[in-house]
Amino acid sequence: MTEAIEIETQRLGLRRLTPRDAGPVTEAINDPRIYRMLASVAPSQSKAETLAWFATHDTARQEDTGHIFAVVSKETGGLAGLISANRPRKDDPFNIGYWMKPDFWGAGYCTEAGKGLIGWLENTRAAGALVSGYFSDNPASGKVLRKLGFLPCGRNRMFSKGRGEPFDHIMMARIA
Repeated sequence: MTEAIEIETQRLGLRRLTPRDAGPVTEAINDPRIYRMLASVAPSQSKAETLAWFATHDTARQEDTGHIFAVVSKETGGLAGLISANRPRKDDPFNIGYWMKPDFWGAGYCTEAGKGLIGWLENTRAAGALVSGYFSDNPASGKVLRKLGFLPCGRNRMFSKGRGEPFDHIMMARIA
């Protein structure tokens, strides 16, 4: 792992994304098992679109409205997924988002990354309230959020670029 790790867990390191990550991120999010479960990623995203998204990260970090991390395996140094904390304004709670590559499903990696991110947010941003959510056909994501201390707080239909239509979405909240 050549880039600086900002958050460390037992098996994972969380670090800022770099242009070198554009290829692996683009490849991963073009998997329908991933993009269908995300609201903001369309199928067939190009590497140029991924890089354009990366270009927004420094400003969001400086404004304290977005903190996006590559989740890397300590064992291999390779990309395991992404995890983020975003909010429209500084006074709003952070919205936690994440995805993991299928090779990392079912072994607690997402929960581990989430605990690392939440601890970082609490310690560096005094984040007491967090929000998140998942599409109803992704119960594994709901299980991760419950393990992280989130509770259901509503239900709506949210547009998913990956699906091309609104889909049933469960909203979750966590109050420290």
